[in-house]
Amino acid sequence: MRRELGFWELTGIGFSNIVGSGWLFAAMYAAQTAGPASLLSWVGAGLLCGLIALVMIELGASRPEGGATVRWPLFASGRLVGTLIGWSTLLSVGGTAAEISAIMQYAAHYLPGLYHGGTLTASGLAAAAALSTVLTAFNWFAVRWFARLNTLISVFKVIVPLLTVAALIASGWHTGRLTGHGGFAPYGYAACLSALAGGGIVYSVNGFQAALDFSGETRSPRRTVPVAVLGGIALAVAMYLALQTAFLFTVPERLLGHGWRGVSFDSPFGQLALVLNLHWLSSLLYADAVVSPGGSAYVGVALDARHTYALAKNGLFPRYLMKVDERFGVPRRALAVNLAVILVFLLPLGGWQSIVSVMGDMYLLIYASSAVAVAVFRSRDGGTAGWAPGLRWIAPLSFVVAGEFVYWSGWHDLRLALPLVLCGLLVFFVQRRPDAHRAPGTARGLTAEVRDGLWLVVYLAALTALSRLGTFGGSALLPAPYDSVAVGVLALAVFFWAVRSGVRSGGAGEGGAGVGAAGVRPSG
Repeated sequence: MRRELGFWELTGIGFSNIVGSGWLFAAMYAAQTAGPASLLSWVGAGLLCGLIALVMIELGASRPEGGATVRWPLFASGRLVGTLIGWSTLLSVGGTAAEISAIMQYAAHYLPGLYHGGTLTASGLAAAAALSTVLTAFNWFAVRWFARLNTLISVFKVIVPLLTVAALIASGWHTGRLTGHGGFAPYGYAACLSALAGGGIVYSVNGFQAALDFSGETRSPRRTVPVAVLGGIALAVAMYLALQTAFLFTVPERLLGHGWRGVSFDSPFGQLALVLNLHWLSSLLYADAVVSPGGSAYVGVALDARHTYALAKNGLFPRYLMKVDERFGVPRRALAVNLAVILVFLLPLGGWQSIVSVMGDMYLLIYASSAVAVAVFRSRDGGTAGWAPGLRWIAPLSFVVAGEFVYWSGWHDLRLALPLVLCGLLVFFVQRRPDAHRAPGTARGLTAEVRDGLWLVVYLAALTALSRLGTFGGSALLPAPYDSVAVGVLALAVFFWAVRSGVRSGGAGEGGAGVGAAGVRPSG
């Protein structure tokens, strides 16, 4: 792959992956869940994601590589963890399918035959397949062309939300919203945590790691990656805070008769604009409701291809998929495979809600495994880039935060998501057959590989059990806040177990990767 991306291209990739369909819904769902206190949820989400980002930035600056987020777990924790994280990353391709499904849902405002009864119709599936093919075609050539088009889309995705905020505030500002209708926290401050997951806030802020997966195609990654990732998070959170404030202060009084939980729109900002007689804004929002998810899907297609390319280097897929076009530096075979996977997700599920409810937690496991990786590399390989100070405490804290994010997603989602990830165990044991393909330099004894990665299996099983017993959609046998405290204690214990395992084992080895212990990897 070629190092052709600079600061603005990388920031645009991260920002565009964050700002998809979430901004059109999250302000309303967060207000329903926590009232005006949802503002605190956005600030908290930004700080927590920033903390996790520091860990991943440290890895991206010192170990840049295409699809890097699925390479680090293999090198730090061995083949079992690498397979499980790789499997969850493969499942997260459903996130791109969700954005494409969202485009069809919004486009049904103009073409009603695309969407019906909460799912795509036959014509909707055909249109979604065609759009997936077009997005793949746009990614078929040099990465700099992809980045330039994405930067233009990102500018549009900034302008429309800012116009929305300005137009809503200009239409009328209702004072006293922070104290009226039940006060600042009408449903208690614990609802701020519920809003992180139930209000769609984590889903909306998630996606900053996209820039890291392009670190192997970036000029001067040590300088560019940290600023681009943190800049993308800061820009997105500032925009979401402005949208949340505009929503809270411009909803008409007549709609608040039953409090914030009684405010409900199918298309929150579009219908709110109609209520306020801002018909021009409503038309613009329905157009952007196609462009914003389209921009995220565009990045998602490119990102998924980098993951598939990296998973082939890991040995999870045949090395045939590692082929990079010599002229354009793009993994075209991986792009083609991911197009097929996107279509597979669209056909049985179809609806945005159905896809997101199953796939939303997959990337959170990458965050947790990255926290372990940075601690292992720091102890085992002579250090990392030294960009982020305080890694000794940042790494375990970010692991705990990632675990809490997973837990707060709720039992309804986790009862499907975590068992699906554990299905990766079958993939691992199939690959361990004597005739199975494995990357060179990675073969170890089966018992040793299971011992190295057992911490992740235990962690996922324990999180599933705690979710069933807890208060986030579970049986509430373990009451709040003790359920979240239990998750934090579990996460800390597992983190130190995982780091000890990684340091002892030496990971999967880095044979064939062509890299020094703490050096910068080649972009291929």
